[in-house]
Amino acid sequence: MFDNEFPPLGGGTGVVNLHLLEEMALRPDVTVDLVTSSRTRTRYETEPFADRITIYKVPVDNRNIHHATNRELLRYSWRGLRLARQLASEHRYDVSFAFAGVPAGAISYLLRLTHGIPYVLSLQGPDVPGFEARYNYLYPLLTPLITRIWRGAGVVTAISAEQVALAHRTMPDLELVTIPNGVDTISFAPAGSAPARPFTIICVARLIERKGQHHLLRAFAQLRAVCAEPVMLIFVGTGDAEPQLRELAAHLKVTEAVRFQGFVPREHMPQVYHEADLFALPSQHEGMSIALLEAMASGLPVIVTETGGTAELVSQGENGEIVPWGDVPALTDALRRMLTAAEQRRRMGEESRCRALEFGWPALAARYLELCARVAVPSVESRPIGARGSGTIRRDLTREPRV
Repeated sequence: MFDNEFPPLGGGTGVVNLHLLEEMALRPDVTVDLVTSSRTRTRYETEPFADRITIYKVPVDNRNIHHATNRELLRYSWRGLRLARQLASEHRYDVSFAFAGVPAGAISYLLRLTHGIPYVLSLQGPDVPGFEARYNYLYPLLTPLITRIWRGAGVVTAISAEQVALAHRTMPDLELVTIPNGVDTISFAPAGSAPARPFTIICVARLIERKGQHHLLRAFAQLRAVCAEPVMLIFVGTGDAEPQLRELAAHLKVTEAVRFQGFVPREHMPQVYHEADLFALPSQHEGMSIALLEAMASGLPVIVTETGGTAELVSQGENGEIVPWGDVPALTDALRRMLTAAEQRRRMGEESRCRALEFGWPALAARYLELCARVAVPSVESRPIGARGSGTIRRDLTREPRV
């Protein structure tokens, strides 16, 4: 398994990977070796995750746990490939699994060419051309490689209908299997009675332009200017846009009502959602937001934009509001309606919880494992050495099959 980010590094993709490994750890017939990134400069690290699951970390000299630079991604690609080839010479693998077409998918693609190991590819967002504006200068250069990696996969998965549509803009004939993200509905659950506090809005996301926090700040300032009761806005996360967002809060004269909470360890996040009355995520693009799923599982009404995962998770007026990207007046109006409709918020929160219960990790992990089994290489006993197909395979049958 290949993923350049894994908690505490990265964002939603790493969280998905973590939960899938937790489910796979319950399967005695599955062994997984994950190759991911370490913050170290030169030291390779190996960590046991569970019985039959090992995490291998290659050094990338990561400087920001929430964002990898292009140089760090290149380090992961090169060092991850070298380690993958070494592991493939020591163990018998039935399949590899890549989180994102680049850089992880490139490793799976090359491993298929050199060792004949088929792979499953999970599209995650920025690896799909057109998803991330800050990568627009790179997409024309990467698209030929990306499409080759897509074509080489045994199965390609997407996490939302919008992601499928975006991928088809690059490759219209690409067959995709949609498997949504999931949520831990036990850890993330509705709070009991809330203590007296200001009406509190929470946004959990990296602080980057694509997430739309600057629009939320402007809408919050307009809301605060017209409402008599106190209101509060909490940002959870860090990112390159934090200095600009703090400056904007000061310019809008709402600093005292805005809290930048920074990075919060995952085990403390359920309590963070309990401090809020409303979740808002006005993103330009999402694959399928893990934070949105967590907020819904926590019983919060939500305000989102029409982006990846919205159609699958949110219905206008049922468990939240949907506003256009960048439309500050519409966002302000939605915030005002939520503020003044306590009974509607309660009903929406209950509906959010009901919908989140449909996205448990056990069922999603089973679907991924079914896909892995579908594309896994035939056993050597049933296939002569040197047979044509995904490549020549010569492995030690005394070793346990691995992903």
